[in-house]
Amino acid sequence: MWFYTGIGPAEEGKVRKYDRLIFDIVYNDWAGDESPFQNHWSSIGLNTSFMFDIPLSKRNNIALGIGVSHQLMRIRHDNQFFESEVPPATDYVEVAAPFHDKNILAGNMFAMPVELRFRKKDWRHLKLHIGGKIGYQANMFSKYVYDAGPNRDVVRDYGFPDLNRLVYGAHIRFGLRNWALYGSYNFNSLFSNSESTQLNQIQFGLSLSLY
Repeated sequence: MWFYTGIGPAEEGKVRKYDRLIFDIVYNDWAGDESPFQNHWSSIGLNTSFMFDIPLSKRNNIALGIGVSHQLMRIRHDNQFFESEVPPATDYVEVAAPFHDKNILAGNMFAMPVELRFRKKDWRHLKLHIGGKIGYQANMFSKYVYDAGPNRDVVRDYGFPDLNRLVYGAHIRFGLRNWALYGSYNFNSLFSNSESTQLNQIQFGLSLSLY
């Protein structure tokens, strides 16, 4: 698909464009007041990015990537979020025994990523992408699953009084051809109140570029 413009085949001799449709399959976690790698291994999410690839050199080994992206975040954890209205704050509290059989923090975010891309000239190239994003946290909710007894109950709680809607962070990709290792870090916390538990989202995973 790197030999197509999106409508038809690219003109012969035209500079090739890469990494325009990217999927990041990631492990979601956080850092800050809580240590990373303490959450369940199934905290898997998906980032989808539609990017313009803008070559900056005649050899096509340096380019600018800019576009839009969607992030589906899902973190399975063992503790509890408590919200207070005065002042509006959110605490992540360790409990002696889980209140629920499964606790999940999930949300959707839309962003504008920008990245500087370095790559070998050949189409079977090594590549390094260094970039950042600014975005909007559309929603976030806690999902509690109760499996006790004959019924399975699922409850969603959207009650985060100080959810940080503004998101900004940095990311990196390093790989070969269609595949790359991926990592990202959000500079601001999930919650805006300084009295809240400070949790900065991090991601590690694998990127697949299809187009």
